[in-house]
Amino acid sequence: MPTAAIEVRRQYSRAEEAALIEAVQTALVEALKVPSWTTMIRLFVHEPHRFVVRPDRGDRYTLVTIDCFEGRTVQTKRALYDAIVQNLTQCGIPADHVKILLREAPRENWAIRGGTPASEVALEYDVDI
Repeated sequence: MPTAAIEVRRQYSRAEEAALIEAVQTALVEALKVPSWTTMIRLFVHEPHRFVVRPDRGDRYTLVTIDCFEGRTVQTKRALYDAIVQNLTQCGIPADHVKILLREAPRENWAIRGGTPASEVALEYDVDI
């Protein structure tokens, strides 16, 4: 049940925004092996003066923050990072302009399906991969 936020420093067209979201969505589904309907992805567009980065990163700098249940292996996380970077480069974002932050929390720290702790819910996918 991963959620992701994509933060950028410039305006994109609707089609480009959809491509950015799809790039992260595809990476989450493929690397974490979750059904697409379990993800939630948000795109935040900041004016450059409100999102300060190294001067050499420019207006294509992209921060992807992912929150998910704990349990994935380092190998799975690497596959996720690689897929996100590769997919975003297809959207015109240089690989060295992408930063990814993965935050994991125990399932009991997530309330889903009407406020039930996720640790008490039978999931449709495996987290320990």
